[in-house]
Amino acid sequence: MKRTNNQIFFNEIAKTLFNRQLTSSQKSGIRQKLKAFDKYDITDNRWRAYMLATSYHETGRTMQPVEEIGKGAGKPYGKKIKYDGTRYSTPDRIYYGRGDVQLTWYENYEMMGRLLNMPLLNQPELALKPEISARIMIEGMTRGISNRGDFTGVSLENFFNNRRDDPYNARKIINGLDQANIIAGYYYKFLHALESEALN
Repeated sequence: MKRTNNQIFFNEIAKTLFNRQLTSSQKSGIRQKLKAFDKYDITDNRWRAYMLATSYHETGRTMQPVEEIGKGAGKPYGKKIKYDGTRYSTPDRIYYGRGDVQLTWYENYEMMGRLLNMPLLNQPELALKPEISARIMIEGMTRGISNRGDFTGVSLENFFNNRRDDPYNARKIINGLDQANIIAGYYYKFLHALESEALN
């Protein structure tokens, strides 16, 4: 499915989501994700739209992988503490949010590194590389290699299928229902742009 070069999509989201002005960096970030969707056979436009909406929200509209503001300061994962409460000394790294979906916690970097065969525990900054960040997003938000939604246990398959179309509750893939209505609004705009492109 060819999507990365169709200007209809970019024109539509520039108008509805980017105040009519998409920067080259924003375009590059979106193209990287569209390329990853093609590579990993993400063909359902609803899945594509919801992942783009998630990145739009989590990266502050930059559409590029970002580090969490404050780098975990004041958060439990901003210290050398695992999610289960135990302390660690090695690797000498802090697992604050990084990427399109703000991967956090020692255990999540360890799990994602194992699934994707990448040294994320020792080199968490790899999650800031656009192609790796997109891969983490796809693996975490779909059943993927592990056959489960790796971030919270639920995945796009649970909320967008032939019986269900639920962008509100899809926020549970990432972070409960935090900002669920707002992200659903972004989703509908990305979906409209993808569908407009498909008609041409």
